[in-house]
Amino acid sequence: MMLYFWLKAFHVISIIAWMSALLYLPRLMVYHVGSEPGSVQSETFKVMERRLLRVIANPAMIAAWIFGLWLAYVSQAWTMPWFHAKVTLVLLLTIAHMAMARWVRKFGTDSNTHSARFYRIMNEVPTVLMIGIVIIVFVKPF
Repeated sequence: MMLYFWLKAFHVISIIAWMSALLYLPRLMVYHVGSEPGSVQSETFKVMERRLLRVIANPAMIAAWIFGLWLAYVSQAWTMPWFHAKVTLVLLLTIAHMAMARWVRKFGTDSNTHSARFYRIMNEVPTVLMIGIVIIVFVKPF
C-alpha cells in the first residue's frame, strides 16, 4: 500500500513539471515569433525553448508515463473505463508535446511558419486536456 502512495506522489510531481513546461513553451513561441531571426533576442528564445523542452518537459513526460503506468499496474486501473478515457487524453497531450518539440526544432533552424495567434491558440490545448484528465480521474464519470 505504501508503494501506491509513493508512486502517486511521484506521478503527480511529474505531471506538475510536465504541465508547467507545456503551458510555458507555446507562450515563449508567441514572443519568439516577434523577434528577428538571428537577433540576440531570437537566439535567447531558442536556448530557452530548447532547454525547457530537453531539461524539463521531456524528462517530466517520461516520468509521468512511467509512474502512471506503474500506478495503473499496481492499482489495476486498466480494468476501469475511466482509465481508458484518461489514457486517450494523455495520448493527445503527448501528441501536443511532440508537436511542440517539432516547433522548437523549426524555430532552431529559423524556419517557423506559424503566427503568434497560432501559438496563442495552441497554448490552450494542454489546458483543455488537463481539465479533462483531472475531471475524469477525480469524478470517474464512467
